[in-house]
Amino acid sequence: MMQPFNHTHGGDVTLATKDAAMCPFLRGLLGSLLVVSAALAASPTDGAITHRFIAFGSSTRIVEADGTTSWTYPESTRDGQVLQNGNILLALSKSEKYPGGAVVEVTPAGTTGGKIVFEFAGTQSEINTVQRLENGNTLVVEAGARPRILELDRRGRIAIELALRGQTDNHHMQSRMTRKLAQGHYLVPQLLDRVVRQYTPKGDIAWEYKTPDEPKDAWPFTAIRLDNGNTLITCTHANMVIEVDAAGAIVWKVSNADFEKPFLNDPCGAQRLANGNTVICSYAVGEGGTKLVEVTREKKVVWTFVESDGPGIHEVQILATDGVTLPERPMR
Repeated sequence: MMQPFNHTHGGDVTLATKDAAMCPFLRGLLGSLLVVSAALAASPTDGAITHRFIAFGSSTRIVEADGTTSWTYPESTRDGQVLQNGNILLALSKSEKYPGGAVVEVTPAGTTGGKIVFEFAGTQSEINTVQRLENGNTLVVEAGARPRILELDRRGRIAIELALRGQTDNHHMQSRMTRKLAQGHYLVPQLLDRVVRQYTPKGDIAWEYKTPDEPKDAWPFTAIRLDNGNTLITCTHANMVIEVDAAGAIVWKVSNADFEKPFLNDPCGAQRLANGNTVICSYAVGEGGTKLVEVTREKKVVWTFVESDGPGIHEVQILATDGVTLPERPMR
């Protein structure tokens, strides 16, 4: 089993992935091994749940219900979204081409990323969030000396800029999966500050939740505002996921203590499904090569995605369940 870090949360790809990126042959071989191992692990049995999903991280790909990979992108990603028009929006990790990270929208040509139809190059240390908004703007969050939320218009010009409050010493650990809420506020997990903050369009803090002191390093990575007003939060190194109400009370929690074996190992991404189940990513890969796990409200494991090798999954978007395409607005 591969443990993909040196840590800290998706800033570095594994040595194997770096080597593969430098050599087309190795990259192709690694991709083939991932496809085979995934297909063997995820092939459905009669009556079993199946999911089609896109995974973001050192390996960016669409995985079909039978575990085979149907599309890949040759760059490491932080976040992303499959759009209604079929294009794929990606927050790219920093690289030689994009030293401050970037956001691109690509056409899904064939089995690899196609033409870039939208592009924004980061101006600071990293870009960790991307979300296409209902008004056509693109939400981006930059990490750096001046951490900020941006809304970009269709031409990539800055339409809205909002400063984030918090520490600026560690740029990589400033924030993660920021999302714009229906009423126009922004929900921001701020890792090293160990707080989830809800910012108004004027930059005021309308709500915040401090993650627990124990287990240690309960860094908030993904924060999802649910339809009932609660907030689902993944707590990375604490290996737990919590749901809190508006008053900050924990109303649901899942951790490895609830399972027969430790499926959760640095839970980063998550998605709450319409049936109430929660899909959780293990970026550092759980026991037995578990990279995704779906749990019910009663904390029963009903689906896993397992691979014997390869990097963990940073963020995920479930695209279809049991062959039925999910709504465009997933809770993630």
